[in-house]
Amino acid sequence: MRRNRKAKIIATLGPASSDPEMIEKLFIAGADVFRLNFSHGSHEDHKARFDAIRELEKKYGRPIGIIADMQGPKFRVGDFSEGKVKLEAGQSFRLDLNALDGDSSRVTLPHPEVFRSLQEGTDLLLDDGKIRLTVKEFGKDYALTEVVTGGILSNHKGVNLPNVVVDVSPLTDKDREDLRFALDMGVDWIALSFVQRPEDVAEGRKLVSGRAGIMVKLEKPSAIKSLDGIIELSDSLMVARGDLGVEAPPEDVPAFQKQIIRACRRSGKPVIVATQMLESMINSPTPTRAEASDVATAIYDGADTVMMSAETAAGEYPVESVAMMDRIVLRVEQDPIFTEMMASQRNEPESTAADAITAAARQCASTISASAIVTFTSTGSTTQRAARERPEVPIICCTPRAATARRLTLTWGVHCMFTDDVSSFREMVTKSIKIASEEGFASAGDRLIITAGVPFGTPGATNILRIAWVE
Repeated sequence: MRRNRKAKIIATLGPASSDPEMIEKLFIAGADVFRLNFSHGSHEDHKARFDAIRELEKKYGRPIGIIADMQGPKFRVGDFSEGKVKLEAGQSFRLDLNALDGDSSRVTLPHPEVFRSLQEGTDLLLDDGKIRLTVKEFGKDYALTEVVTGGILSNHKGVNLPNVVVDVSPLTDKDREDLRFALDMGVDWIALSFVQRPEDVAEGRKLVSGRAGIMVKLEKPSAIKSLDGIIELSDSLMVARGDLGVEAPPEDVPAFQKQIIRACRRSGKPVIVATQMLESMINSPTPTRAEASDVATAIYDGADTVMMSAETAAGEYPVESVAMMDRIVLRVEQDPIFTEMMASQRNEPESTAADAITAAARQCASTISASAIVTFTSTGSTTQRAARERPEVPIICCTPRAATARRLTLTWGVHCMFTDDVSSFREMVTKSIKIASEEGFASAGDRLIITAGVPFGTPGATNILRIAWVE
């Protein structure tokens, strides 16, 4: 099943999309990658969804990526004696480790790591930013705050610290258990939450130990300050606008989105834009015009992938949501302005043979009006480089490694095919023509641009470009 668009779509699975029939409908509608959200559901739930996806892969003969999204640390207040209190602007309010039920003057915050990370003047955001407190005094087991923005605070509401690097690992005990389970299943990506600094990525990478790609969810302003270091240690990044929009002012989020996408484009790492993209389609068969523009903007910005969360996990119109996103992406990519924007965003290739070859492949494809670029790769690095160039033609990735093909389902413009490794130049050309013809990418008389590395099977050794005629 060939997709006609270049940007990819992630669908989150949940109660509305758990049975194999629904997962297949989402795939047919346009989902390229599926996300398993470990903040919800049991291991048994996730295993059933995982198995259904792998059966789909066999049925359609196409690689399908699977993301295991870790929950990460969550800070929440405790219980109130009456279930909730009203906080007034200007009043004092205490947070502490005392397990007694709270009232209008105090409540427990059972997270000593938060108190260790405070400073005088630190802002605390409660209930997704609806309530704002400022720290006036603190110790190892308490914080005395002033209410800046009041409101109703009820049991177990979340606490965010937007301008603080909290002294905590990005992986809780639950996450580590979920991580082991997900890796044993064979997921393709591990998404890390609550990343604040490059060291957090290094910790996750050590635990994953090469068994899956590392996807970093950028949720905190502190992570944006360390963006280059985080990108260097990551395999892909997600603009997690929900949490980012709580901790940063709403007006900052669009600029952050563009900054992150641009940085990922420079590095050749896939970047995903996520959260509230078609939010109204949770309950409506059509999106708002603002939502359609939001999806389109992410594509114009150069995102590799756009993601749906509650729309497909818990919404009333999961299939319609994917189909709508597919249509929006296709429409943008047909716009001549989009082609111009991709060209204007192109970066100079790095001074390596592989980058020179992939840059030349894009130029040659444009000059001779080739029908596709074919890459032979073991690790996926050659294909990633080709995608960074944003060619106007499809990129066909031929790889003998299922893990590589599945991870590349996130990458812009790439169509992955499982193939046996080639052992000669002639075999490479013959196989390229056969695959491109059978999959509908080329017809008799068309030309293909083929890239590979010699010796064959050597990762990162791209050093050949060949123009081939389809007979």
